[in-house]
Amino acid sequence: MSVRKLKPITPGQRFRVVNGFDAITTDKPEKSLLAPIKKSGGRNSQGKMTIRQKGGGHKRRYRVIDFKRDKQDVVAKVESVEYDPNRTGFIALLSYADGEKRYIIAPSGLQVGQEIVSGANVAPEIGNALPLKAIPLGTIISAIELRPGQGAVMARSAGTFAQLMAKDGKFVTIKLPSGETRLILSECMATIGAVSNHDHQLLVSGKAGRSRWLGRRPRTRPVAMNPVDHPMGGGEGRASGGHPRSRNGIPAKGYRTRSRTKSTNKYILERRKK
Repeated sequence: MSVRKLKPITPGQRFRVVNGFDAITTDKPEKSLLAPIKKSGGRNSQGKMTIRQKGGGHKRRYRVIDFKRDKQDVVAKVESVEYDPNRTGFIALLSYADGEKRYIIAPSGLQVGQEIVSGANVAPEIGNALPLKAIPLGTIISAIELRPGQGAVMARSAGTFAQLMAKDGKFVTIKLPSGETRLILSECMATIGAVSNHDHQLLVSGKAGRSRWLGRRPRTRPVAMNPVDHPMGGGEGRASGGHPRSRNGIPAKGYRTRSRTKSTNKYILERRKK
Protein backbone atom coordinates (compact mmCIF):
# COMPACT_ATOMS: atom_id res chain seq x y z
CA MET A 1 0.00 0.00 0.00
CA SER A 2 1.18 3.50 -0.80
CA VAL A 3 0.07 7.11 -0.83
CA ARG A 4 0.23 9.70 -3.63
CA LYS A 5 0.94 13.40 -3.22
CA LEU A 6 -0.93 15.36 -5.87
CA LYS A 7 0.52 18.16 -7.96
CA PRO A 8 -0.74 21.60 -6.80
CA ILE A 9 -2.78 22.42 -9.89
CA THR A 10 -5.57 23.81 -7.65
CA PRO A 11 -5.41 25.29 -4.11
CA GLY A 12 -7.33 22.28 -2.76
CA GLN A 13 -4.80 19.85 -4.20
CA ARG A 14 -1.68 21.67 -2.98
CA PHE A 15 -1.41 19.65 0.24
CA ARG A 16 -3.66 16.74 -0.75
CA VAL A 17 -2.34 13.23 -0.04
CA VAL A 18 -4.49 10.39 -1.37
CA ASN A 19 -4.41 6.62 -1.02
CA GLY A 20 -2.68 4.75 -3.83
CA PHE A 21 -5.27 1.91 -3.57
CA ASP A 22 -2.63 -0.62 -4.66
CA ALA A 23 -4.35 -3.40 -2.72
CA ILE A 24 -7.81 -2.79 -4.26
CA THR A 25 -8.67 -5.31 -6.98
CA THR A 26 -12.20 -4.25 -8.00
CA ASP A 27 -14.55 -1.25 -7.80
CA LYS A 28 -17.78 -3.25 -8.09
CA PRO A 29 -19.21 -4.50 -4.75
CA GLU A 30 -21.09 -7.80 -4.37
CA LYS A 31 -24.78 -6.86 -4.84
CA SER A 32 -26.15 -9.57 -2.57
CA LEU A 33 -24.18 -8.15 0.38
CA LEU A 34 -25.32 -4.52 0.04
CA ALA A 35 -27.86 -2.87 2.34
CA PRO A 36 -29.30 0.67 2.34
CA ILE A 37 -28.16 3.35 4.78
CA LYS A 38 -30.68 5.93 5.94
CA LYS A 39 -29.12 9.22 7.03
CA SER A 40 -30.49 11.18 9.97
CA GLY A 41 -28.43 14.34 9.55
CA GLY A 42 -28.04 14.37 13.35
CA ARG A 43 -31.81 14.81 13.87
CA ASN A 44 -34.04 12.78 16.18
CA SER A 45 -37.59 11.52 15.53
CA GLN A 46 -38.94 15.04 16.12
CA GLY A 47 -36.63 16.52 13.51
CA LYS A 48 -34.58 18.37 16.12
CA MET A 49 -30.80 18.48 15.87
CA THR A 50 -29.35 16.38 18.69
CA ILE A 51 -25.86 15.78 17.19
CA ARG A 52 -23.98 18.76 15.80
CA GLN A 53 -21.60 18.81 12.81
CA LYS A 54 -23.48 16.06 10.97
CA GLY A 55 -25.30 16.17 7.64
CA GLY A 56 -24.90 15.98 3.88
CA GLY A 57 -22.25 13.71 2.43
CA HIS A 58 -22.23 11.29 -0.45
CA LYS A 59 -24.84 8.55 -0.57
CA ARG A 60 -23.52 5.20 0.65
CA ARG A 61 -24.60 1.59 0.77
CA TYR A 62 -23.65 -0.64 3.69
CA ARG A 63 -21.51 -3.70 3.05
CA VAL A 64 -22.70 -6.54 5.31
CA ILE A 65 -19.55 -7.73 7.10
CA ASP A 66 -19.09 -11.14 8.73
CA PHE A 67 -17.66 -10.13 12.13
CA LYS A 68 -18.45 -13.49 13.76
CA ARG A 69 -16.50 -15.76 11.38
CA ASP A 70 -18.83 -18.57 12.49
CA LYS A 71 -18.65 -20.64 9.29
CA GLN A 72 -16.27 -23.16 10.84
CA ASP A 73 -13.88 -25.47 8.95
CA VAL A 74 -15.19 -24.48 5.49
CA VAL A 75 -12.45 -23.29 3.13
CA ALA A 76 -13.03 -19.90 1.52
CA LYS A 77 -11.21 -18.36 -1.44
CA VAL A 78 -10.45 -14.61 -1.51
CA GLU A 79 -12.20 -13.26 -4.62
CA SER A 80 -11.38 -9.55 -4.25
CA VAL A 81 -10.10 -6.84 -1.92
CA GLU A 82 -12.42 -3.81 -1.99
CA TYR A 83 -12.81 -0.27 -0.69
CA ASP A 84 -15.56 0.24 1.88
CA PRO A 85 -16.86 3.82 2.33
CA ASN A 86 -18.15 2.96 5.82
CA ARG A 87 -14.77 2.12 7.40
CA THR A 88 -11.08 2.96 7.18
CA GLY A 89 -9.75 -0.55 6.50
CA PHE A 90 -10.32 -2.48 3.28
CA ILE A 91 -12.67 -5.47 3.05
CA ALA A 92 -12.25 -8.84 1.33
CA LEU A 93 -14.91 -10.85 -0.49
CA LEU A 94 -14.80 -14.56 0.37
CA SER A 95 -16.33 -17.32 -1.72
CA TYR A 96 -16.87 -20.46 0.36
CA ALA A 97 -16.68 -24.00 -0.98
CA ASP A 98 -20.48 -24.37 -0.62
CA GLY A 99 -21.11 -21.27 -2.80
CA GLU A 100 -21.88 -18.72 -0.06
CA LYS A 101 -20.22 -15.30 -0.24
CA ARG A 102 -19.27 -13.09 2.71
CA TYR A 103 -17.29 -9.94 3.37
CA ILE A 104 -14.63 -9.80 6.08
CA ILE A 105 -12.28 -7.03 7.21
CA ALA A 106 -9.17 -7.61 5.12
CA PRO A 107 -5.94 -8.22 7.06
CA SER A 108 -2.77 -6.65 5.71
CA GLY A 109 -1.07 -8.91 3.16
CA LEU A 110 -4.20 -10.85 2.14
CA GLN A 111 -3.98 -11.79 -1.56
CA VAL A 112 -6.65 -12.60 -4.16
CA GLY A 113 -6.82 -16.35 -4.70
CA GLN A 114 -5.61 -17.14 -1.19
CA GLU A 115 -7.54 -19.75 0.78
CA ILE A 116 -8.54 -18.96 4.38
CA VAL A 117 -10.63 -20.76 6.97
CA SER A 118 -11.93 -20.28 10.51
CA GLY A 119 -12.02 -22.89 13.26
CA ALA A 120 -10.32 -24.20 16.39
CA ASN A 121 -7.88 -26.50 14.59
CA VAL A 122 -6.70 -24.33 11.67
CA ALA A 123 -3.19 -22.97 11.14
CA PRO A 124 -2.48 -19.48 12.56
CA GLU A 125 -1.94 -17.87 9.12
CA ILE A 126 -2.93 -14.44 7.74
CA GLY A 127 -6.72 -14.16 7.41
CA ASN A 128 -7.60 -17.30 9.38
CA ALA A 129 -9.89 -16.88 12.41
CA LEU A 130 -9.23 -18.92 15.56
CA PRO A 131 -10.27 -18.97 19.21
CA LEU A 132 -7.72 -17.07 21.29
CA LYS A 133 -6.76 -20.26 23.16
CA ALA A 134 -5.55 -21.80 19.87
CA ILE A 135 -3.36 -18.84 18.83
CA PRO A 136 0.39 -18.95 19.67
CA LEU A 137 1.78 -16.36 22.12
CA GLY A 138 3.14 -13.17 20.59
CA THR A 139 0.92 -13.42 17.49
CA ILE A 140 -0.36 -10.19 15.89
CA ILE A 141 -4.18 -10.35 15.78
CA SER A 142 -7.14 -8.12 14.90
CA ALA A 143 -10.98 -8.17 14.76
CA ILE A 144 -11.23 -9.51 18.32
CA GLU A 145 -14.40 -10.57 20.14
CA LEU A 146 -15.00 -9.41 23.70
CA ARG A 147 -17.64 -12.06 24.43
CA PRO A 148 -17.89 -15.48 22.71
CA GLY A 149 -20.24 -15.34 19.72
CA GLN A 150 -20.66 -11.56 19.94
CA GLY A 151 -18.65 -10.76 16.81
CA ALA A 152 -15.49 -8.69 16.50
CA VAL A 153 -15.56 -5.35 18.33
CA MET A 154 -11.87 -4.48 18.89
CA ALA A 155 -8.95 -3.70 16.55
CA ARG A 156 -11.09 -3.23 13.43
CA SER A 157 -9.90 0.10 11.97
CA ALA A 158 -7.14 0.64 9.40
CA GLY A 159 -3.68 -0.55 10.45
CA THR A 160 -4.67 -1.56 13.97
CA PHE A 161 -3.61 -4.76 15.69
CA ALA A 162 -3.34 -6.34 19.12
CA GLN A 163 -0.86 -8.82 20.51
CA LEU A 164 -1.47 -12.02 22.46
CA MET A 165 0.72 -11.75 25.55
CA ALA A 166 -0.15 -14.67 27.87
CA LYS A 167 -2.60 -17.49 28.62
CA ASP A 168 -3.91 -18.33 32.07
CA GLY A 169 -6.79 -20.77 32.54
CA LYS A 170 -9.92 -19.63 30.75
CA PHE A 171 -8.49 -16.14 30.10
CA VAL A 172 -5.80 -14.76 27.80
CA THR A 173 -3.95 -11.45 28.14
CA ILE A 174 -4.16 -9.07 25.17
CA LYS A 175 -2.26 -5.83 24.55
CA LEU A 176 -4.71 -3.60 22.66
CA PRO A 177 -3.94 -0.82 20.11
CA SER A 178 -4.65 1.84 22.77
CA GLY A 179 -1.88 0.45 24.99
CA GLU A 180 -4.38 -1.12 27.38
CA THR A 181 -3.63 -4.64 28.61
CA ARG A 182 -6.67 -6.69 29.54
CA LEU A 183 -8.02 -10.21 30.04
CA ILE A 184 -10.38 -11.75 27.48
CA LEU A 185 -12.07 -15.15 27.55
CA SER A 186 -10.02 -17.70 25.60
CA GLU A 187 -13.14 -18.87 23.70
CA CYS A 188 -13.38 -15.53 21.84
CA MET A 189 -12.45 -15.46 18.15
CA ALA A 190 -9.77 -13.30 16.54
CA THR A 191 -8.28 -12.95 13.06
CA ILE A 192 -4.56 -13.45 12.42
CA GLY A 193 -2.74 -10.34 11.13
CA ALA A 194 -3.11 -6.56 11.34
CA VAL A 195 -5.95 -4.70 9.58
CA SER A 196 -5.17 -3.51 6.05
CA ASN A 197 -4.66 0.09 4.82
CA HIS A 198 -2.12 1.11 7.47
CA ASP A 199 -1.29 4.20 5.34
CA HIS A 200 -4.69 5.68 6.19
CA GLN A 201 -3.11 7.87 8.89
CA LEU A 202 -0.93 9.60 6.26
CA LEU A 203 -3.86 10.93 4.19
CA VAL A 204 -4.51 14.68 4.00
CA SER A 205 -7.90 16.01 2.89
CA GLY A 206 -6.49 19.15 1.29
CA LYS A 207 -9.72 21.17 1.46
CA ALA A 208 -12.78 21.71 3.63
CA GLY A 209 -15.11 20.46 0.89
CA ARG A 210 -13.87 16.93 1.26
CA SER A 211 -15.10 16.86 4.86
CA ARG A 212 -18.54 17.83 3.51
CA TRP A 213 -18.41 14.89 1.08
CA LEU A 214 -17.85 12.65 4.11
CA GLY A 215 -20.92 14.08 5.89
CA ARG A 216 -19.08 16.38 8.33
CA ARG A 217 -20.39 19.91 8.77
CA PRO A 218 -18.30 22.83 10.08
CA ARG A 219 -17.47 22.91 13.78
CA THR A 220 -17.60 26.10 15.85
CA ARG A 221 -14.85 26.48 18.44
CA PRO A 222 -16.29 26.62 21.98
CA VAL A 223 -14.18 29.68 22.90
CA ALA A 224 -15.89 31.61 20.10
CA MET A 225 -19.36 30.98 21.59
CA ASN A 226 -21.37 32.93 24.16
CA PRO A 227 -21.70 31.76 27.80
CA VAL A 228 -25.26 30.57 27.11
CA ASP A 229 -23.98 28.16 24.45
CA HIS A 230 -20.91 26.60 26.08
CA PRO A 231 -19.01 26.62 29.40
CA MET A 232 -15.91 27.87 27.54
CA GLY A 233 -17.75 30.75 25.85
CA GLY A 234 -17.83 34.45 26.72
CA GLY A 235 -15.26 36.69 28.34
CA GLU A 236 -13.75 40.02 27.33
CA GLY A 237 -11.59 40.03 24.22
CA ARG A 238 -10.01 36.82 23.04
CA ALA A 239 -10.36 34.81 26.24
CA SER A 240 -8.68 31.41 26.36
CA GLY A 241 -11.81 29.68 27.63
CA GLY A 242 -10.44 28.45 30.98
CA HIS A 243 -10.32 24.72 31.64
CA PRO A 244 -11.17 22.59 28.58
CA ARG A 245 -14.50 20.84 29.00
CA SER A 246 -17.43 19.50 27.01
CA ARG A 247 -20.68 21.33 26.37
CA ASN A 248 -22.30 19.72 29.41
CA GLY A 249 -19.38 20.59 31.69
CA ILE A 250 -17.39 17.34 31.77
CA PRO A 251 -13.62 18.14 31.85
CA ALA A 252 -11.54 17.08 28.84
CA LYS A 253 -7.84 16.24 28.38
CA GLY A 254 -7.08 13.79 31.16
CA TYR A 255 -10.30 13.52 33.18
CA ARG A 256 -11.31 9.88 33.57
CA THR A 257 -14.97 9.19 32.92
CA ARG A 258 -14.92 5.40 33.38
CA SER A 259 -16.91 4.27 36.43
CA ARG A 260 -14.81 3.03 39.34
CA THR A 261 -17.45 0.42 40.16
CA LYS A 262 -17.81 -0.98 36.64
CA SER A 263 -17.95 -4.77 36.76
CA THR A 264 -15.40 -5.27 33.98
CA ASN A 265 -12.67 -3.18 35.68
CA LYS A 266 -11.20 -6.38 37.11
CA TYR A 267 -10.28 -7.53 33.59
CA ILE A 268 -8.16 -4.45 32.85
CA LEU A 269 -4.58 -5.12 33.97
CA GLU A 270 -3.08 -1.87 32.70
CA ARG A 271 -4.94 1.29 31.64
CA ARG A 272 -4.42 2.84 28.22
CA LYS A 273 -1.71 5.45 27.98
CA LYS A 274 -2.69 9.12 28.04
